[in-house]
Amino acid sequence: MLLVEDADRVRTITLNRPGALNAFNEALYDALTDALLEAAGDPAVAVVLLTGTGRAFSSGTDLVEMAERVADPDFTPGRHGFIGLIDTLAEFDKPLVLAINGLGLGIGLTVIGFADLVLMSEDARLKTPFTSLGVAPEAASSYLLPRLVGRQNAAWILLSAEWISAAEAREMGLVWRVCEPAALMDEARRVAGTLAKRPISSLREVKRDMTAPLREEIRRARERENDGFARLMGGPANAEALAAFAEGRDPDFTSLPPGW
Repeated sequence: MLLVEDADRVRTITLNRPGALNAFNEALYDALTDALLEAAGDPAVAVVLLTGTGRAFSSGTDLVEMAERVADPDFTPGRHGFIGLIDTLAEFDKPLVLAINGLGLGIGLTVIGFADLVLMSEDARLKTPFTSLGVAPEAASSYLLPRLVGRQNAAWILLSAEWISAAEAREMGLVWRVCEPAALMDEARRVAGTLAKRPISSLREVKRDMTAPLREEIRRARERENDGFARLMGGPANAEALAAFAEGRDPDFTSLPPGW
């Protein structure tokens, strides 16, 4: 589920569910949360580099499990779950470098808001599928994305559910650097290694100072988003989206009740 490797004070964490395009089920949310907490507490780790295996960075929340969660009132969530992961990302006080190796959907894009440096393969693509799933934004993206890329770029990302190419992501400031696919990990390791040569105490202080003004607004944004997600999940639009996914077709939102 996760591959973890240490080298030269850089801990590389690789999402490893390639058969599911590294989609996050409850077990993967828990595993990545634990891995980040361990890295934060390990005095030998200066920087974390996060990437994925196969052709996806992460295809977001596992929709098969989401459908089960909606249908089963006795569904058992993970120890940390999605909210625990976002809390951990918000409090993570060491540099976090992303190497986006392939498709990034949902959390595969919104995690960028918590990263310090993001490198992306030139053949990778990103999108937030929230409106195509009939749900609300997540991971404080309604706050973090406008800060990162501006109001109109963020509106397009969050409202359209359309794909964003690597070139578009670089142009709008969503990612820092675009690399040839074969060069991505070498460049990401070089960048992470450059940071890891600096004093860990100084790295942590710089990151704390940069993120301190954001934490309260991130908390408020998450509360708004979680409220909206709870109201919309299982509603007519979300039900149609999940049924369409299960049936292998595009959702049709034109026949929903008024207001949906």
